[in-house]
Amino acid sequence: MNIKIRKSNLLAGINIVSKAVAVKTTKPILECILIEAKLGKIKLTANNLNLGIETYVEGVILEEGTAAVNAKLFYDIVRNLNDSEVDLITNNDYKMEIKCEKTEFSIPFWDGTDFPEFPFVEKEQSITISQLGLRDIVRQTIFSVSDNENSRMMTGENFQVKDNVLTVTSLDGSRISMRKIPLKGDNSDISAIVPGKTLKDVTRIITGGADDDVVIYFTNTAMLFEFENTRVVSRLIEGEYFKITHMLSMDQSLIVKANRQELMGCISRASLLIQESDRKPIIVKVKNNDIMYIRIDTNRGSFNDYIDIEKEGDEIVIGFNPSFIMDTLSVIDDDKVNIYMKDSKSPCIIKDDEGTFVYIILPININVDAY
Repeated sequence: MNIKIRKSNLLAGINIVSKAVAVKTTKPILECILIEAKLGKIKLTANNLNLGIETYVEGVILEEGTAAVNAKLFYDIVRNLNDSEVDLITNNDYKMEIKCEKTEFSIPFWDGTDFPEFPFVEKEQSITISQLGLRDIVRQTIFSVSDNENSRMMTGENFQVKDNVLTVTSLDGSRISMRKIPLKGDNSDISAIVPGKTLKDVTRIITGGADDDVVIYFTNTAMLFEFENTRVVSRLIEGEYFKITHMLSMDQSLIVKANRQELMGCISRASLLIQESDRKPIIVKVKNNDIMYIRIDTNRGSFNDYIDIEKEGDEIVIGFNPSFIMDTLSVIDDDKVNIYMKDSKSPCIIKDDEGTFVYIILPININVDAY
C-alpha cells in the first residue's frame, strides 16, 4: 500500500472511527484501525464487535493495499505530525512507513485478514432525520440513561416510530425523559432499544445542520446510521422496553407555570452549598400565593430564595435532587415551563402543551412537617 493524504483529513477520519476501537480486549486486532486503499477510495474502519464505524477520507492512492495498525499509536503519531501531506507505505516485512516532511516513523501492521468484517444490515426499515434533529433529541434525553450495566435495559434509549413521529425515551429509575419529533415521509412502525454509548458516539461524529440528513436503518438486532462518508453499525439491546404510559396520565392536584431561567438560577445558587458527598434535597414549597419558595440546608450552610409563578391548585412541600431538575431545565428551550405535581411522594411532571417533551422526576422523601 502506498497512499498520500493530508494530515488534517487523516486525523479527522481517525477521530471518527476511533470511537469503535476496543479498549479492553484479549484480541489485539480489535485495538486496530483498518486502512483500505482500493478502487480509488481510502477507507478507515474500526469494529469492537458491538459497534462498527467506517468512513472514507480524501487522498491519493499510488498502490492499493490493506493494513491494520494499533489505533492509539497511530493516532498519537498522526496528531503530532506537521500539518502537511502524509505518506503511508507498507512493505513485505509488515512495517508501515509514516512520512511527513522530515519526519519518519516505522511501525508494525497486520494485513487485516483477522479484522472483523463490517456488519451487514438489511435496508428495509428506515427513518430519515436531520443531523441537527438527531443531535438535539439525543441531547435532550441522554442524561437520564443509566450507566449501571446490571440494569441493561436502562443503559439504552427506546426509539419508537408511530404515525410518522419518532419518540425517544430514556429512564434511570429516578427520572424519565421523553422527546418527540415528526419525521419526513411515510414511515412504518418501529421499536428499538439503542445503547446510550452508541448515541453519544454518533452525535459526537455528526456535525451537519438542519439541511443535512442522516438515514437510520433498523433490524431486529442492529441499526445502521448513514451520513455523508460515514457508516455506523450498532447492536441493539434485546428485550421489551418499560411501559410508562400509566405515569404520563397520573392525577395532578397542582399546576405551576414558572420562568425557566429564573428557576434555573435559583436552583443553581442553592447548589453552591452542595458537596459531592451530600444527598441533600432542595425543598420546593408552594403556598396559597403565586410564589415558589426554594430552600436547602447542608453542612456548608443554608439557602432561601423564591420566584414568582402562576399557580392552579393545592399547596405542596416536596423535595428533589437539584441536579435532576437542572438537567431537565437546561435542555428545554421554552421561556416558561409547566410543572405538574400531586403530593410530596408522587413524581412531578414537566411537559409542554403540545406534548413534544415530557420529563418525570421522582421526589426525595422528606419530613414535610419540618417545613
